[in-house]
Amino acid sequence: MPKRILQGVVVSDKQEKTLVVKVERRFTHPLLKKTVRRSKNYHAHDETKNFKVGDHVSIEETKPISKLKRWIVVNSEAKA
Repeated sequence: MPKRILQGVVVSDKQEKTLVVKVERRFTHPLLKKTVRRSKNYHAHDETKNFKVGDHVSIEETKPISKLKRWIVVNSEAKA
């Protein structure tokens, strides 16, 4: 099964080798037929520690690294 890759924005880099990435998804509400935005925070492993708050990054699903970390940072789309 392929690993999922999500794009999001770094909202916290205060932890050691861990980033908190906010991923936003958009979908049409089934009853109201309006576009709805939902966001979720993911903890991602960043070995190199070279991403800062506001950077757009891609994260990839991986085996559990710790209690909360199941994602690793793959690359950066654009530095903010």
